[in-house]
Amino acid sequence: MKLKELSSFLEEIAPLSYQEDYDNSGLIVGHAEMEISGALISLDCTESVLNEAIELGFNLIISHHPIVFKGLKKFNGSTYVERVVMKAIKHDIAIYAIHTNLDHVIHGVNKKICDKLGIQNPVILSPKSGVLKQLVTFCPVEHAENIRRALFEAGAGSIGKYSECSFNSEGVGTFKAAEGADPFIGEIGKQHQELETRIEVIYPTNLESKILSSLHIAHPYEVVAYSIYPLNNAYQEIGSGMIGDLDREWDELEFLKLIKEKLGSKLIRHTNIRSKKIRKVAVCGGSGSFLLKNAINAGADLFITADFKYHEFFDSEGKLIIADVGHFESEQFTQELLLELISEKFSNFALRLTLQNTNPINYLI
Repeated sequence: MKLKELSSFLEEIAPLSYQEDYDNSGLIVGHAEMEISGALISLDCTESVLNEAIELGFNLIISHHPIVFKGLKKFNGSTYVERVVMKAIKHDIAIYAIHTNLDHVIHGVNKKICDKLGIQNPVILSPKSGVLKQLVTFCPVEHAENIRRALFEAGAGSIGKYSECSFNSEGVGTFKAAEGADPFIGEIGKQHQELETRIEVIYPTNLESKILSSLHIAHPYEVVAYSIYPLNNAYQEIGSGMIGDLDREWDELEFLKLIKEKLGSKLIRHTNIRSKKIRKVAVCGGSGSFLLKNAINAGADLFITADFKYHEFFDSEGKLIIADVGHFESEQFTQELLLELISEKFSNFALRLTLQNTNPINYLI
Protein backbone atom coordinates (compact mmCIF):
# COMPACT_ATOMS: atom_id res chain seq x y z
CA MET A 1 0.00 0.00 0.00
CA LYS A 2 0.97 3.64 -0.17
CA LEU A 3 2.54 5.33 2.81
CA LYS A 4 -0.30 7.85 3.01
CA GLU A 5 -2.77 5.05 3.85
CA LEU A 6 -0.78 4.06 6.92
CA SER A 7 0.13 7.62 7.97
CA SER A 8 -3.52 8.69 7.68
CA PHE A 9 -4.49 5.87 10.03
CA LEU A 10 -1.78 6.80 12.53
CA GLU A 11 -2.94 10.42 12.44
CA GLU A 12 -6.51 9.33 13.11
CA ILE A 13 -5.54 7.54 16.31
CA ALA A 14 -3.01 10.22 17.33
CA PRO A 15 -3.61 13.51 15.46
CA LEU A 16 -0.51 15.58 14.80
CA SER A 17 -2.26 18.62 16.28
CA TYR A 18 -2.01 16.94 19.71
CA GLN A 19 1.80 17.00 19.78
CA GLU A 20 3.76 19.50 21.86
CA ASP A 21 5.18 22.61 20.21
CA TYR A 22 8.77 21.34 20.55
CA ASP A 23 7.95 18.00 18.95
CA ASN A 24 8.45 16.83 15.36
CA SER A 25 6.02 13.97 14.88
CA GLY A 26 4.84 12.89 11.45
CA LEU A 27 6.62 11.97 8.24
CA ILE A 28 10.27 13.01 8.58
CA VAL A 29 11.81 11.24 5.57
CA GLY A 30 9.92 9.99 2.52
CA HIS A 31 6.82 11.00 0.61
CA ALA A 32 3.17 10.09 1.01
CA GLU A 33 2.76 8.44 -2.40
CA MET A 34 5.59 5.91 -2.03
CA GLU A 35 4.73 2.22 -1.95
CA ILE A 36 5.74 0.60 1.35
CA SER A 37 6.93 -2.99 1.55
CA GLY A 38 7.00 -3.35 5.32
CA ALA A 39 7.48 -1.38 8.52
CA LEU A 40 10.02 -1.79 11.31
CA ILE A 41 8.76 -0.42 14.64
CA SER A 42 11.16 1.00 17.22
CA LEU A 43 11.36 3.41 20.10
CA ASP A 44 14.27 5.29 18.49
CA CYS A 45 15.50 5.51 14.90
CA THR A 46 19.20 4.77 15.24
CA GLU A 47 21.77 3.62 12.70
CA SER A 48 21.42 0.01 13.86
CA VAL A 49 17.64 0.17 13.42
CA LEU A 50 18.07 1.61 9.92
CA ASN A 51 20.51 -1.17 9.02
CA GLU A 52 18.02 -3.74 10.29
CA ALA A 53 15.30 -2.28 8.03
CA ILE A 54 17.66 -2.47 5.05
CA GLU A 55 18.47 -6.14 5.81
CA LEU A 56 14.74 -6.96 6.10
CA GLY A 57 13.90 -5.20 2.85
CA PHE A 58 11.50 -2.87 4.67
CA ASN A 59 11.30 0.72 3.48
CA LEU A 60 9.51 2.28 6.46
CA ILE A 61 10.59 2.84 10.05
CA ILE A 62 7.97 3.91 12.58
CA SER A 63 9.60 5.26 15.71
CA HIS A 64 8.24 6.86 18.85
CA HIS A 65 11.02 9.44 19.15
CA PRO A 66 11.67 11.66 16.11
CA ILE A 67 15.17 11.33 14.68
CA VAL A 68 15.05 15.07 13.94
CA PHE A 69 13.92 17.49 16.65
CA LYS A 70 15.62 20.65 15.42
CA GLY A 71 16.46 22.01 11.98
CA LEU A 72 19.50 20.47 10.30
CA LYS A 73 21.80 22.99 8.59
CA LYS A 74 24.44 20.59 7.29
CA PHE A 75 24.45 17.04 5.95
CA ASN A 76 28.03 15.87 6.20
CA GLY A 77 27.56 12.85 8.46
CA SER A 78 29.16 14.42 11.51
CA THR A 79 26.30 13.33 13.82
CA TYR A 80 24.23 10.16 14.04
CA VAL A 81 21.14 12.19 13.14
CA GLU A 82 22.71 13.38 9.87
CA ARG A 83 23.99 9.89 9.07
CA VAL A 84 20.60 8.28 9.62
CA VAL A 85 18.76 10.84 7.49
CA MET A 86 21.34 10.64 4.70
CA LYS A 87 21.34 6.84 4.65
CA ALA A 88 17.54 6.65 4.78
CA ILE A 89 17.29 8.93 1.74
CA LYS A 90 19.99 6.98 -0.08
CA HIS A 91 18.12 3.69 0.46
CA ASP A 92 14.67 5.21 -0.13
CA ILE A 93 13.51 4.40 3.40
CA ALA A 94 10.77 6.51 4.97
CA ILE A 95 10.89 7.51 8.64
CA TYR A 96 7.72 8.32 10.53
CA ALA A 97 7.60 9.48 14.18
CA ILE A 98 4.58 9.30 16.49
CA HIS A 99 5.68 10.90 19.74
CA THR A 100 3.85 13.29 22.10
CA ASN A 101 0.68 13.01 20.04
CA LEU A 102 0.59 9.31 20.98
CA ASP A 103 1.47 10.22 24.57
CA HIS A 104 -1.58 12.48 24.79
CA VAL A 105 -4.38 10.21 23.56
CA ILE A 106 -6.37 8.20 26.08
CA HIS A 107 -5.55 4.88 24.35
CA GLY A 108 -1.86 5.71 23.94
CA VAL A 109 1.50 5.28 25.68
CA ASN A 110 0.31 5.82 29.24
CA LYS A 111 -2.68 3.49 28.89
CA LYS A 112 -0.25 0.77 27.83
CA ILE A 113 1.83 1.33 30.98
CA CYS A 114 -1.33 1.13 33.09
CA ASP A 115 -2.29 -2.15 31.45
CA LYS A 116 1.16 -3.63 32.15
CA LEU A 117 0.94 -2.68 35.84
CA GLY A 118 -2.70 -3.57 36.42
CA ILE A 119 -3.81 0.02 37.00
CA GLN A 120 -7.57 0.04 36.59
CA ASN A 121 -9.99 2.67 35.25
CA PRO A 122 -7.22 5.13 34.30
CA VAL A 123 -8.10 8.72 33.35
CA ILE A 124 -6.00 11.55 31.95
CA LEU A 125 -3.93 13.17 34.71
CA SER A 126 -3.60 16.61 33.08
CA PRO A 127 -6.23 17.17 30.36
CA LYS A 128 -5.32 19.58 27.56
CA SER A 129 -7.26 22.75 26.88
CA GLY A 130 -7.53 24.57 23.58
CA VAL A 131 -8.33 21.45 21.57
CA LEU A 132 -12.11 21.85 21.52
CA LYS A 133 -14.36 24.09 19.45
CA GLN A 134 -18.08 24.76 19.26
CA LEU A 135 -20.01 24.78 16.01
CA VAL A 136 -23.31 26.65 15.73
CA THR A 137 -25.41 26.29 12.59
CA PHE A 138 -28.98 27.02 11.46
CA CYS A 139 -31.29 25.01 9.22
CA PRO A 140 -34.99 24.52 8.41
CA VAL A 141 -36.67 22.64 11.25
CA GLU A 142 -37.50 19.61 9.09
CA HIS A 143 -33.81 19.17 8.15
CA ALA A 144 -32.42 19.39 11.70
CA GLU A 145 -32.34 15.66 12.39
CA ASN A 146 -30.52 14.87 9.15
CA ILE A 147 -27.89 17.54 9.85
CA ARG A 148 -27.41 16.44 13.46
CA ARG A 149 -26.89 12.88 12.25
CA ALA A 150 -24.26 14.00 9.73
CA LEU A 151 -22.40 16.01 12.38
CA PHE A 152 -22.47 13.12 14.85
CA GLU A 153 -21.18 10.64 12.26
CA ALA A 154 -18.31 13.03 11.47
CA GLY A 155 -17.24 13.01 15.13
CA ALA A 156 -19.01 16.02 16.64
CA GLY A 157 -21.04 15.92 19.82
CA SER A 158 -18.94 13.59 22.00
CA ILE A 159 -18.40 14.66 25.62
CA GLY A 160 -16.67 12.13 27.87
CA LYS A 161 -18.60 8.86 27.74
CA TYR A 162 -21.57 10.53 26.06
CA SER A 163 -22.08 10.81 22.30
CA GLU A 164 -24.59 12.60 20.06
CA CYS A 165 -24.62 15.62 22.39
CA SER A 166 -26.15 18.81 21.00
CA PHE A 167 -28.24 21.79 22.05
CA ASN A 168 -31.16 22.83 19.86
CA SER A 169 -33.45 25.83 19.88
CA GLU A 170 -35.94 27.24 17.39
CA GLY A 171 -36.33 30.74 16.01
CA VAL A 172 -37.05 32.68 12.84
CA GLY A 173 -34.32 33.24 10.28
CA THR A 174 -34.53 35.85 7.52
CA PHE A 175 -32.75 36.28 4.22
CA LYS A 176 -33.26 37.84 0.77
CA ALA A 177 -31.77 36.16 -2.29
CA ALA A 178 -30.05 38.41 -4.85
CA GLU A 179 -30.04 37.97 -8.61
CA GLY A 180 -27.98 34.96 -9.62
CA ALA A 181 -28.66 33.05 -6.40
CA ASP A 182 -30.29 29.63 -6.36
CA PRO A 183 -32.21 29.61 -3.07
CA PHE A 184 -33.53 26.33 -1.65
CA ILE A 185 -36.59 28.23 -0.39
CA GLY A 186 -37.83 31.79 -0.94
CA GLU A 187 -37.87 34.01 -4.01
CA ILE A 188 -35.28 36.24 -5.67
CA GLY A 189 -35.50 39.81 -4.40
CA LYS A 190 -37.99 39.11 -1.61
CA GLN A 191 -37.20 38.75 2.09
CA HIS A 192 -38.02 35.26 3.31
CA GLN A 193 -38.73 34.20 6.87
CA GLU A 194 -38.12 30.59 7.84
CA LEU A 195 -38.68 28.71 11.09
CA GLU A 196 -35.20 27.33 11.78
CA THR A 197 -33.40 25.16 14.32
CA ARG A 198 -30.17 26.39 15.87
CA ILE A 199 -27.86 23.40 16.41
CA GLU A 200 -24.83 23.60 18.71
CA VAL A 201 -22.20 20.86 19.00
CA ILE A 202 -18.68 20.53 20.44
CA TYR A 203 -15.86 18.80 18.57
CA PRO A 204 -12.06 18.28 18.76
CA THR A 205 -10.18 20.62 16.42
CA ASN A 206 -8.53 17.86 14.40
CA LEU A 207 -11.96 16.84 13.04
CA GLU A 208 -12.91 20.32 11.83
CA SER A 209 -12.50 19.82 8.08
CA LYS A 210 -14.40 16.52 8.16
CA ILE A 211 -17.24 18.02 10.21
CA LEU A 212 -17.58 21.11 8.02
CA SER A 213 -17.58 18.95 4.90
CA SER A 214 -20.38 16.81 6.35
CA LEU A 215 -22.31 19.93 7.31
CA HIS A 216 -22.17 21.34 3.78
CA ILE A 217 -23.17 18.02 2.21
CA ALA A 218 -26.16 17.54 4.52
CA HIS A 219 -27.39 21.13 4.58
CA PRO A 220 -30.07 22.09 2.04
CA TYR A 221 -29.16 25.78 1.76
CA GLU A 222 -27.00 27.09 -1.08
CA VAL A 223 -24.98 29.10 1.46
CA VAL A 224 -24.66 27.48 4.88
CA ALA A 225 -24.74 29.83 7.88
CA TYR A 226 -22.51 28.68 10.75
CA SER A 227 -20.17 30.02 13.43
CA ILE A 228 -17.14 28.43 15.11
CA TYR A 229 -16.01 29.34 18.62
CA PRO A 230 -12.74 28.24 20.27
CA LEU A 231 -13.19 26.77 23.76
CA ASN A 232 -10.82 26.76 26.72
CA ASN A 233 -12.50 23.75 28.29
CA ALA A 234 -10.13 20.95 29.31
CA TYR A 235 -10.69 17.93 27.07
CA GLN A 236 -10.78 14.87 29.30
CA GLU A 237 -9.86 12.52 26.45
CA ILE A 238 -6.56 14.23 25.58
CA GLY A 239 -3.65 15.21 27.81
CA SER A 240 -0.55 14.22 29.75
CA GLY A 241 -0.14 11.27 32.09
CA MET A 242 -2.79 8.99 33.58
CA ILE A 243 -3.99 8.05 37.03
CA GLY A 244 -5.95 5.04 38.22
CA ASP A 245 -6.43 2.51 41.02
CA LEU A 246 -4.85 -0.82 41.85
CA ASP A 247 -6.95 -3.92 42.49
CA ARG A 248 -6.01 -3.79 46.17
CA GLU A 249 -3.81 -1.95 48.61
CA TRP A 250 -0.16 -2.78 48.09
CA ASP A 251 2.83 -2.50 50.39
CA GLU A 252 5.15 0.18 48.99
CA LEU A 253 8.22 -2.01 48.52
CA GLU A 254 6.06 -4.83 47.19
CA PHE A 255 4.65 -2.61 44.46
CA LEU A 256 8.04 -1.06 43.63
CA LYS A 257 9.38 -4.58 43.07
CA LEU A 258 6.40 -5.33 40.84
CA ILE A 259 7.16 -2.22 38.77
CA LYS A 260 10.80 -3.28 38.44
CA GLU A 261 9.71 -6.72 37.25
CA LYS A 262 6.97 -5.63 34.83
CA LEU A 263 8.97 -2.80 33.26
CA GLY A 264 12.27 -4.63 33.27
CA SER A 265 14.01 -1.74 35.04
CA LYS A 266 17.59 -2.40 36.11
CA LEU A 267 16.99 -0.02 38.98
CA ILE A 268 14.35 2.39 40.25
CA ARG A 269 15.30 5.74 41.73
CA HIS A 270 12.66 6.61 44.30
CA THR A 271 11.92 8.92 47.21
CA ASN A 272 11.63 7.78 50.82
CA ILE A 273 9.36 4.91 51.72
CA ARG A 274 6.43 6.42 53.66
CA SER A 275 5.22 3.22 55.37
CA LYS A 276 1.78 3.67 53.82
CA LYS A 277 -0.25 1.53 51.46
CA ILE A 278 -0.31 2.10 47.69
CA ARG A 279 -3.71 2.18 45.97
CA LYS A 280 -3.84 5.16 43.57
CA VAL A 281 -1.03 5.37 41.01
CA ALA A 282 -0.12 8.05 38.44
CA VAL A 283 2.05 7.35 35.40
CA CYS A 284 3.74 9.32 32.63
CA GLY A 285 5.89 7.68 30.00
CA GLY A 286 9.17 9.50 29.40
CA SER A 287 10.07 12.76 31.14
CA GLY A 288 7.16 13.48 33.48
CA SER A 289 8.50 15.59 36.33
CA PHE A 290 6.31 18.49 35.16
CA LEU A 291 3.28 16.47 36.29
CA LEU A 292 4.37 16.01 39.91
CA LYS A 293 1.95 18.62 41.29
CA ASN A 294 -0.87 17.14 39.22
CA ALA A 295 -0.16 13.71 40.68
CA ILE A 296 -0.09 15.09 44.24
CA ASN A 297 -3.30 17.09 43.76
CA ALA A 298 -5.04 14.04 42.28
CA GLY A 299 -4.25 12.05 45.43
CA ALA A 300 -1.74 9.64 43.94
CA ASP A 301 0.19 7.47 46.39
CA LEU A 302 2.93 6.84 43.85
CA PHE A 303 4.04 8.51 40.60
CA ILE A 304 5.83 6.44 37.95
CA THR A 305 7.83 8.31 35.31
CA ALA A 306 11.44 9.10 34.34
CA ASP A 307 14.16 11.74 34.11
CA PHE A 308 13.68 13.39 37.51
CA LYS A 309 16.55 15.69 38.44
CA TYR A 310 18.16 15.53 41.89
CA HIS A 311 16.45 18.59 43.38
CA GLU A 312 13.06 17.64 41.91
CA PHE A 313 12.88 14.61 44.18
CA PHE A 314 12.60 16.98 47.14
CA ASP A 315 9.42 18.43 45.65
CA SER A 316 7.43 15.34 46.58
CA GLU A 317 7.65 16.54 50.22
CA GLY A 318 6.58 13.11 51.42
CA LYS A 319 3.14 13.45 49.84
CA LEU A 320 3.75 10.52 47.49
CA ILE A 321 6.54 8.27 46.29
CA ILE A 322 8.30 9.23 43.08
CA ALA A 323 9.44 6.16 41.15
CA ASP A 324 11.87 7.06 38.36
CA VAL A 325 12.03 3.88 36.32
CA GLY A 326 14.09 5.15 33.36
CA HIS A 327 13.06 6.81 30.10
CA PHE A 328 13.47 3.78 27.85
CA GLU A 329 11.89 1.48 30.42
CA SER A 330 8.78 3.64 30.77
CA GLU A 331 8.19 3.87 27.01
CA GLN A 332 9.42 0.53 25.68
CA PHE A 333 5.91 -0.91 25.32
CA THR A 334 5.01 1.84 22.86
CA GLN A 335 6.48 -0.44 20.20
CA GLU A 336 4.11 -3.22 21.22
CA LEU A 337 1.18 -0.77 21.24
CA LEU A 338 1.92 0.38 17.69
CA LEU A 339 2.24 -3.21 16.48
CA GLU A 340 -1.18 -4.04 17.95
CA LEU A 341 -2.91 -0.97 16.52
CA ILE A 342 -1.48 -1.28 13.01
CA SER A 343 -1.93 -5.07 12.82
CA GLU A 344 -5.59 -4.74 13.74
CA LYS A 345 -6.15 -2.26 10.91
CA PHE A 346 -3.83 -3.74 8.27
CA SER A 347 -3.76 -7.48 8.96
CA ASN A 348 -1.81 -8.39 5.80
CA PHE A 349 0.89 -5.75 6.05
CA ALA A 350 4.42 -6.80 7.01
CA LEU A 351 5.30 -5.46 10.47
CA ARG A 352 8.13 -6.27 12.84
CA LEU A 353 9.43 -4.97 16.14
CA THR A 354 13.09 -4.06 16.02
CA LEU A 355 15.55 -6.49 17.55
CA GLN A 356 17.79 -3.58 18.54
CA ASN A 357 17.91 -2.35 22.11
CA THR A 358 18.10 1.40 21.54
CA ASN A 359 18.43 2.35 25.21
CA PRO A 360 21.56 4.58 25.28
CA ILE A 361 21.93 4.14 29.05
CA ASN A 362 23.82 1.26 30.63
CA TYR A 363 23.81 0.35 34.32
CA LEU A 364 26.67 -0.86 36.46
CA ILE A 365 24.89 -2.84 39.17
